[in-house]
Amino acid sequence: METEFTPWAALGGGALIGLSAVLLMAFYGRIMGATGILAGLLRFNDPADWALRAALVIGMTAGPLAYLALNGAIPAIDLPVSNLEVVIGGLIVGVGVSYGGGCTSGHGVCGIARGSLRSIVATGVFMTTAIVTVFVTRHLIGG
Repeated sequence: METEFTPWAALGGGALIGLSAVLLMAFYGRIMGATGILAGLLRFNDPADWALRAALVIGMTAGPLAYLALNGAIPAIDLPVSNLEVVIGGLIVGVGVSYGGGCTSGHGVCGIARGSLRSIVATGVFMTTAIVTVFVTRHLIGG
């Protein structure tokens, strides 16, 4: 499988993620950890907090709809694995997020920026695991 490298799109996306994390911290004092925000939607004890979380999740998922409005078609998503494998991978990531106390956005974007040693270690583990997984999948298993 060949990977399409898109440096300008990656740079733009990374800049927008960083900007959104800074703005959320500046205006609401909150960490932009996607899984923590999503998990908070299951708690209804603070209506203002729930509304903020819902707005963030809606904003994160609105990209394909904006693409549709601009281009007249939903963007093509080509996955080299089956839907079942995506679900299994998502469950594995969910367990890892629970044990790791956060996800790549919370630790990798916000935690490292705050100088959190825990986040630096967690991000190192995330990245090492991703590198090993890609190597095994592409070179040892042959995917």
